[in-house]
Amino acid sequence: MAAAESGWSWNVFADLERIWSYPFMVNAFWAGTVVAVLAAALGWFMVLRRQSFVGHTLALVGFPGAAGATLLGVSALAGYFAFCLTAALVIAAVPRRGGFAGAEESALTGTVQAFLLACGYLFVALYRGSLGGVNALLFGSFLGITAAQVTVLVVVAVVVLVALAAVGRRLLFASVDPDVAAGRGVRVHRLSVLFLLLLATATAATSQITGTLLVFALLVMPAATAQALTAHPGIGLALAVLLAVVVTWLALVVAFYSPYPIGFFLTTFAFGGYVLARAARAAVLALRRHSRAAPAAQPAGGTP
Repeated sequence: MAAAESGWSWNVFADLERIWSYPFMVNAFWAGTVVAVLAAALGWFMVLRRQSFVGHTLALVGFPGAAGATLLGVSALAGYFAFCLTAALVIAAVPRRGGFAGAEESALTGTVQAFLLACGYLFVALYRGSLGGVNALLFGSFLGITAAQVTVLVVVAVVVLVALAAVGRRLLFASVDPDVAAGRGVRVHRLSVLFLLLLATATAATSQITGTLLVFALLVMPAATAQALTAHPGIGLALAVLLAVVVTWLALVVAFYSPYPIGFFLTTFAFGGYVLARAARAAVLALRRHSRAAPAAQPAGGTP
């Protein structure tokens, strides 16, 4: 961030109070926290349902949505919501039942992504916008967040999280075993459509701050890290939220004292956490295999 007048500082902890003296940083922390909680909660279900490609597509289609809205002279936020929700409804047209449901959904998702990205660059060319405008749509900016944007983001987050909590148990059941859930009377397809709409709403609301690329990092990395560490739904969901908040705060603090963009730090910290989690899981599994193999290596009559 450009807020650090003297470039990188090695005395971060002694000067943390400086951050709160800047209103834009206060707004950035509020918005970053809300985005982290919202993205991690939805991302946990997204990863569990193996719909990371869908989440990636919904994050990317915010770019043509904002570009098209700018071309028409309306609010970019309207474009985010229009394109994300429309893309979610199109993808949701494929039921997630049967052996080939995942393949059909991936094919449709890839088609939607390719077409809408091409539309986005067409809109930019027609608008003749500057490269900086494109960068803002793709990578966002935590520096220009206003109190009004934070308020809108909080309202959207509360609505989405309340809706997610209301269907959470059924959605978990349908995500783990959709066939059994359908046999028990759970309306699996309706839940799938609702989840995609919630995911699209959250993506559209957060893309104006994080950009269409960084929001996917918060959707997938903390959730994937949490699921690599624990299979317990409640603990995993809470851990994903905690990791997302910590990564966001660390990225904001480090970027404040650095001339480099926050996106690099956010994705680097999140990726580092995922690598460590996978390494820890591999080590635990190796120790378990070793402990199970040790008794089998003993002679049948015991140790001589």
